Amino acid sequence: MIRIREIALPFDHDAAALAGAVARKLGIGVSALRELTVIRRAIDARKKRRILAVYTVHAAVDDEAAVLSRLAKDGHVTEAPSMAYVMPTTAAPSGSAEMGDKGNLSHTEDASCRFRSTLLQPIIVGSGPCGLMAALVLAQAGLKPVLIERGKDVTARVKDVQAFWKSGVLNPESNVPFGEGGAGTFSDGKLTTQIKDKHNRVRKVLQEFVAAGAPEEILYQAKPHIGTDNLVRVVRHIRETIIELGGTVRFETKLTGIEIRDGAVTAAVLDDGETIATDTLVLAIGHSARDTFEMLHAAGVTMTAKPFSLGVRIEHPQGLIDTAQYGEFAGHPKLGAAEYKLVAHCENGRSAYTFCMCPGGEVIASSSEPGQVVTNGMSIYRRNRANANSALLVGVTPDDFDTDEPLAGIEFQRRWERAAFELGGGNYNAPVQLVGDFLSGKASTKLGKVAPSYTPGVTPCDLTECLPGFVSETLRLALPQLDKKLRGFAMDDAVMTAVESRSSCPLRMVRDETLQSVGLRGLYPGGEGAGYAGGIVSAAVDGIKIAEAVCHAL
Repeated sequence: MIRIREIALPFDHDAAALAGAVARKLGIGVSALRELTVIRRAIDARKKRRILAVYTVHAAVDDEAAVLSRLAKDGHVTEAPSMAYVMPTTAAPSGSAEMGDKGNLSHTEDASCRFRSTLLQPIIVGSGPCGLMAALVLAQAGLKPVLIERGKDVTARVKDVQAFWKSGVLNPESNVPFGEGGAGTFSDGKLTTQIKDKHNRVRKVLQEFVAAGAPEEILYQAKPHIGTDNLVRVVRHIRETIIELGGTVRFETKLTGIEIRDGAVTAAVLDDGETIATDTLVLAIGHSARDTFEMLHAAGVTMTAKPFSLGVRIEHPQGLIDTAQYGEFAGHPKLGAAEYKLVAHCENGRSAYTFCMCPGGEVIASSSEPGQVVTNGMSIYRRNRANANSALLVGVTPDDFDTDEPLAGIEFQRRWERAAFELGGGNYNAPVQLVGDFLSGKASTKLGKVAPSYTPGVTPCDLTECLPGFVSETLRLALPQLDKKLRGFAMDDAVMTAVESRSSCPLRMVRDETLQSVGLRGLYPGGEGAGYAGGIVSAAVDGIKIAEAVCHAL
């Protein structure tokens, strides 16, 4: 196969245009193209009057070597690399189990794990992207992992979350952060990542999602997203596959302790008093498992405080964003709802940036502890709601709460989440303020043209009462800058909803080069909750890396 990069066409081109452009680039006729696969499709909207679709493709042609030789000086035409995931290995495995169609680990015959004569089942704690992929890869390798999840299965969990959004009655063990699929289940389902991927782990994640029912286009979109509606089906299917491969999945099962002997994990202790012997415990607990962090800290697991971010959700009409990004082509069905990613470096030495932008989405209640308001954003696959929203965040470091004690960041988050709860009315309504009022330094008393999407309800107020002073100051400095980058961003009636505090975990569980907890063999911290990921794909990839490390330790 030949890889051809930077094929640019009008975004609304017809079906035949791509094949024609590829053939011209290769200097052959269209009929000589035996196969054409889109690897990447991106939208270039830098010139509003000439929006382009830019492709990377793989093409199969006759006499490939001659074509490559003729175009050797063209950096956009190269031999296509393999895109198959192959588990990195240092030795030929032995004792491999047979794998069926759903046990295809790497499209090779030598990627299964080696087995010890007496093998204790690995236990994975948490069924977010990290835990699901760790369990899936271990199951595909012939092991029989036990996946435990403190929350409910995704079907029951959706009912609990929707009840909370409607009535304000919170279930502390079944909510947006806790339950099958993790916090990402209630999000836009972005599948972008900046991580390097020489082993095709990202491709592995996307392929598993497609096999589980995700749209096939996520394999080539430059900014793929899956939507919360698709994610519900995908995580359910992955769980079913793990079980079919011999794994076990237990919901409403919480890790409350670990047993340690001679510097190694020997058992997991559950909330019902059961103790499961194991020498492999994967922690994929997510960024909100605060009680579990406290237990692990007391047990001596090495942790450090790390930077995180705090701020608000900002909400605009989606039409405004579409026009700002696409000009006269705003609303075109081939472009869909427009996105943005912005940053402002402010004169006070801090920066504000947008994160987890949800086109055509809604702001959601994401609390996991009573008496606290936490916000997040979510979109369904079609992204067809009236508003766009994004986190608007300011960085927080341990210096901002005057201690590097590992759990101090959690208490900092709680402080402002409680303040938001009280300011919103003490009933899980969220405090909101119009951007115009915020910039003028006055409390909002009514809403404007932008109807907030947050439920169960909102309370107009002065957000400086539930934000750290340096966050409010930085947002005031940043908003005019961001408005210059995206016209209308600082519109008077745009709604700011507080508080967005869980974009990342405020601590890191330190691990060594084998991905095990420093000084504690058999404990594998991973994903967002361990401080090693920042989104669905990066968390899933970290789960794959942990599964690989477990296999290599066998």
